[in-house]
Order: sequence, then structure tokens, then C-alpha cells
Amino acid sequence: MPEKHLYEYAVIRIVPKVEREEFVNTGIILFCKRQKFLAVQYKLNTAKIMLFDKEADVDMFEKNLQSFQKICKGTKEGGRIGEMDLADRFRWLTAVRSSCIQTSRPHTGFSSDLSATLNSLFNQLVQ
Repeated sequence: MPEKHLYEYAVIRIVPKVEREEFVNTGIILFCKRQKFLAVQYKLNTAKIMLFDKEADVDMFEKNLQSFQKICKGTKEGGRIGEMDLADRFRWLTAVRSSCIQTSRPHTGFSSDLSATLNSLFNQLVQ
């Protein structure tokens, strides 16, 4: 039986109007310290976002979500945050914010295939 690894994940949410506290699940961040795994998968549902705010800046959301990817990859394009160690990057990405892009509190699970788990969580919680 394949070894299962403890992972943490958070749901990325677009909050078009913060004062209304309505959100659209947009992506998943998955982290496993033991396997040195940190990845994000997202998809902007522009039509759904526009139902909440017809003037939403979808391009700004896209640029910010691209920065999540750069931070996860740990390259210099991720800036100073991208240079932090893996756990610190995950904690920074999932920190509580009062902004248009927020994340759920982290949840845990066990997986023997982290990429497949990321895809499965994305399909369950975002698609």
C-alpha cells in the first residue's frame, strides 16, 4: 500500500464586494511539508463574479492569482515571499485577510498522490 502523507489545503475565494462577504470559490492551495509540495490550481469564473459585482476588476484578480502560482513555485518571480521556505509561503498565502482575494482556514487530510488530491479537491470545491 502506498505511503500516505499529511497535507493541508485551503480554498481560494474571490470576494467581489468585501463589505457584503459574498464569495466565489476560485482555487485550491495544497501543501505537504514532508513531500516539499506546494501547489495552487485555480479558475476564474468571470460570469459568476460579475453576478456579484458588474464592475469587478477580473484582470486584477487574475494577476493576483498568478502571483499565488509564482509564490508556490518559489522562484524569484515570486518576490521576497517566493524566497521564503515552503511552510512560510503556505502560511503567508493562507493568512487571514480582509481583501478581495481570501482563503479558507487550512484543512488537513492524508494522500498518497498529492497532485491527484489537488485535482480532486479542485473539482469538488471549485468546479
